Amino acid sequence: MSRRRPLNETAPPARAAKARRQARARPKPNEPNRGRKTPAAKNQSTRRFGRLAKIIVTTGLVVATALVGGDWTLHQSFLRVQHVHVLGLRHEQLVAVLAASGLESQPAMIDVSASSIDQRLSAFAWIQSVSVTKHWPNTLFVSVRERAAVAVAFDSQHVLRYVDDLGHDLGPAPRQANLPTLVYLDATKPTWPYLRAGRAAAFVASRLPRAFAAQVSQITEDAQGIVALKLTTPVSFILGPPTNLTAKFVSIASVIAHATLQAGDVVDASVPGALAVTGPALK
Repeated sequence: MSRRRPLNETAPPARAAKARRQARARPKPNEPNRGRKTPAAKNQSTRRFGRLAKIIVTTGLVVATALVGGDWTLHQSFLRVQHVHVLGLRHEQLVAVLAASGLESQPAMIDVSASSIDQRLSAFAWIQSVSVTKHWPNTLFVSVRERAAVAVAFDSQHVLRYVDDLGHDLGPAPRQANLPTLVYLDATKPTWPYLRAGRAAAFVASRLPRAFAAQVSQITEDAQGIVALKLTTPVSFILGPPTNLTAKFVSIASVIAHATLQAGDVVDASVPGALAVTGPALK
């Protein structure tokens, strides 16, 4: 009997596994080595990175030079404040305003801040707000908006002072000032009351209509917020709280124009259209 193995009999497992490993390890024809860079590829990557680094460094140097050069240029003498024109200033001294603004030191135009100037000049009683316009290379226009006096009032030292619509003390006023005088009827408030408790009197003064504003000599307010007008006739009108003023003023103007009032009459105008008179009878 022959000992040859049949041709279709498979090889032992160990030998088959070894053959497979050798087949995998053998490089395939025409297939490049994957995952490995050739020396030429490495040199190309190095050169590419070097060019990118040079571009970044060069760009940074250009930007830094431009910033430094631009800042240097903007702070040269020809770009510093040389001319200042102040508009709308009537009650404060120009010299004092310029000194407080900080513009006398001729700062660089780029460093001028309108908000900073407005904040500095708000310390002046008459100055309400400030706007600044730059005219390059070295000129500024400072526009001042002043507060408007609507009345006068005596302070705790019995000095007559101007008052605006918000009750601010604007400074000394002459005795002959042609404005109504505010009076706060509360002896427990000896200091300036028109910024808080007596503010309604100043508000009413700012709303007086032209029809009879010149006839109002005094505006009073009590601790309950009741406001009254005293005319030069002398006749008084009680407004009550400072609400619905337009309707109340229309009623008062109608009474002044069409009714005959006697000195000392007091007209309650707190309810428009339903006026009540005390004192001598209304004819």
